[in-house]
Amino acid sequence: MKLQFKIKRFNELFLLELYQILQLRSEVFVVEQNCVYQDIDGKDEKALHLIGTFQNEIVAYVRIFKPGDYFEEASIGRVVVKQKYRDRKWGYDLMQKAIAVTKSELNETNITISAQLYLQKFYENFGFVKTSEVYLEDDIEHVQMKRE
Repeated sequence: MKLQFKIKRFNELFLLELYQILQLRSEVFVVEQNCVYQDIDGKDEKALHLIGTFQNEIVAYVRIFKPGDYFEEASIGRVVVKQKYRDRKWGYDLMQKAIAVTKSELNETNITISAQLYLQKFYENFGFVKTSEVYLEDDIEHVQMKRE
């Protein structure tokens, strides 16, 4: 079975969708990665929200930003797939869709991301190239990567 995708602006999100998105992000980025950080950062209002659902449950998600809202270029962030579904390789579907949405909705092909270091090879599969030294973001090693 495949993921079903929806694209929404912040003000188009249903309350339950927003709750499930924040729950998924917290489940992975705070609890699973044992990282205390401010996930609700005031940027959700600016983002396009790409939501991946399976059997009416939000199981995959990314935020997409137009140039200037996060980085100088368009940006994709908060890339997340619920742990129990990662064996289905839906992260690949999610990133392919996020790149396509960045082009179709924002008319942008230059994309910058702040990638967790251990996922560098994953993002290289989509044409991203490392453009920085390793840096700490919320005590997790990251690298900046760009795709043109």
